Amino acid sequence: MAAAASDGREQIVGLLYAADFFGQPYADEVDFTITALTDAELCTFPRGAFEHVLEHHVRLENLLLQRTLKALNEARGRMLTLARMSATEKVTSLLLEMAARAGPCGCSASHGGPVTFDLPLTRGQMADVLGITIETVSRQLTRLKGAGLIALSGSRTVAIADLGALKTQISAA
Repeated sequence: MAAAASDGREQIVGLLYAADFFGQPYADEVDFTITALTDAELCTFPRGAFEHVLEHHVRLENLLLQRTLKALNEARGRMLTLARMSATEKVTSLLLEMAARAGPCGCSASHGGPVTFDLPLTRGQMADVLGITIETVSRQLTRLKGAGLIALSGSRTVAIADLGALKTQISAA
């Protein structure tokens, strides 16, 4: 998701993954744009019909509220990341988020084996999300690779050798 500043610049303010919901029922306008970074299938609902379903199906309304609150918590976490974390913690945190959200695409060949996934973002986009430079993202990925915590193949494939060891980078930095 991206938001536009008054001068026309865009800022990535969130990432959406498979099965995520985007939109604002009961709102006339949405202040964000979405750009698919990979092939994607979308399921769209006419706003009026969707609002009608929500009003008549409390369980669905509750599920949407739960997803909304989860997204709010993720946004708060991202604010903390931007405000308080070091570059190492920022890059590590984003890699862990992407690994967790990769779903069936992010898998391990054997129990305890490396978790492998394709980065949905370029290094430049990662830098934009994290509020750091592309050079800093590249240095941090190289450092994590040198420490044996991740392996990089090609320009986008990441293998996390040990999730636990990678998680320690967040509190150790």
